[in-house]
Amino acid sequence: MLKIYATPSCQLASPLCAALILAAGSVLADETCQSPYMSKITGIEDFVYVWTLGIEGLGDSSDKLVTIDVRDGSPTFGKPIHAASVGGRHEAHHGGFTDDRRQFWAAGLSDSKIFIFDVATDPAKPRLVKVIDDFIEKSGGAAGPHGAYALPGRMLIPSLSNRDGTGRAALVEYSNEGDYVVTHWLPTDAMPNGARIEARADGYGYDARVLPRRNVMLTSSFTGLENYMRPLADLMKDGDAMKRFGQTMVLWDFHTRQPRTVLSVPGVPLEIRWAWGPHHSYAFTSTALTSKLWLVHEDERGTWRAKEVAEIGDPTKLPVPVDISLSADDRTLFVDTFMDGTTRVFDVSDPHRPQQIYEKKIGAQLNMVSQSWDGKRIYYTSSLLANWDKTGPDNEQFLKAFKWDGKELAPRFAINFAAEGLGRPHMMAFGAASLYTN
Repeated sequence: MLKIYATPSCQLASPLCAALILAAGSVLADETCQSPYMSKITGIEDFVYVWTLGIEGLGDSSDKLVTIDVRDGSPTFGKPIHAASVGGRHEAHHGGFTDDRRQFWAAGLSDSKIFIFDVATDPAKPRLVKVIDDFIEKSGGAAGPHGAYALPGRMLIPSLSNRDGTGRAALVEYSNEGDYVVTHWLPTDAMPNGARIEARADGYGYDARVLPRRNVMLTSSFTGLENYMRPLADLMKDGDAMKRFGQTMVLWDFHTRQPRTVLSVPGVPLEIRWAWGPHHSYAFTSTALTSKLWLVHEDERGTWRAKEVAEIGDPTKLPVPVDISLSADDRTLFVDTFMDGTTRVFDVSDPHRPQQIYEKKIGAQLNMVSQSWDGKRIYYTSSLLANWDKTGPDNEQFLKAFKWDGKELAPRFAINFAAEGLGRPHMMAFGAASLYTN
C-alpha cells in the first residue's frame, strides 16, 4: 500500500533550517520538548495549560484543562483563570498541540478517550470541541492513548496498551480534523516487522519523537493498563507484574513508519528528548526503575546505539526518574525524580559524559518539568498517576514556577491545585495570544 506523508515548509530537514530556529532563541519562548513541526511562540508565553486529573469530591470531580496566567504585570499573574472540564475522570495524562497550534489534544489513559480543545479562538479560555471515544475500535485494538505529537497535518498518538490490557502497544495516526488514518504496531519477538532486535522486542510503548533531518523516529516503553491502573504499593508487591515493564526503545524509519532496530534499554525508558543542534544526532531518556540517564546516538558509521551515560541520584533508593527537559542549546538537561520530589540539572554539553551541576527539592512528589526556549523559566507539576501519587501529607498537588539563571532556581509563584479545588496537575503546555494575531 502506498503511503504519502505531507511535509512542512520548515521541518528541521536541513542544517540551515535548524540553525535559523536556534538563532532565534532570544525571541522564541516555547517549551523545548515540543514537536519541530509546530509553530513556535514569538516572545514570552502568556499562559500555561495544565491537563489535570479530577479528584472525587473535589470541585466538579472531573478532569480539566486549566489555564494559568503567567503574564508579568497581569493582575492575575500566577493564578488559574479558566478551567475547561471534560466531565468525569479519565486518568488525564499527556497531550499536545496540532502543528498549526489551533487545537490541543488531551488523552485519558483509563478509557482511551481523546479530548480536543479549541485554543485559537480565545487562548485564555480553551473550549472542548470534540471527543474521540472510539480510539480502541478505530485503531484495531490499541488502548491507553499517551499524549499527542504534531506531524504535518496529523497527530501521532502513542498507546500504552491494547484492548486486552496487556503491554503490546501501537502508534496511531489521526488527521488534524480528528479522523483516524492508520495504526502501526510496535515490533515484538513474534512479529518483528523487519526490525533488527538487539536483545528482545517486548512491544511496550510510551513516548514517540521525531528527528526529521535524519528520517528517524524513536519510541520508548512503559507498561500496560493492567499495571498502570493498579495502586503502586500493590503493584510493587507483585513480582510477576513487575516483570511486565518495558526494556526497549525502537528506532523507526520515519517516512515509511517501519521499525529498524529494537534497542536494549533496561529499566523502563520514558520521556525522549532529541537534541536541537543541526549536527547533533542524539537523544536522551531516563529509566524509571534503574535511575539511569541513557543516550541514543548515531555513531561515525551511521549505526544507532543506546548506552547508559550517568546515574540519577542514588539508584538503590529508587528515586524514579519521570520527566526530562533538554535546553534549546543542548547544554543543560533537567531531570525530575518522583519519589524524592527532586529536580537535578546535568551539564550535557558532552552528551557522552553528563555531569550533575545542581539539584533542588521541589516538593514531596514531583513529575513534569517544562522549560522555556530561552531557558529562563521552569515549571513543575506533581501528579504521576492517580493510583501512584503519594498519600497523606505527601500528596502535594501543585504547579510551581521558577526562574533559572544557569546556576540556581528562584521561585516565581506556586499554586496548590487541591486547595483551589482543581485536582491533580499533570502535563503542561504553553500558550500565547500572539500565535493567532500575527
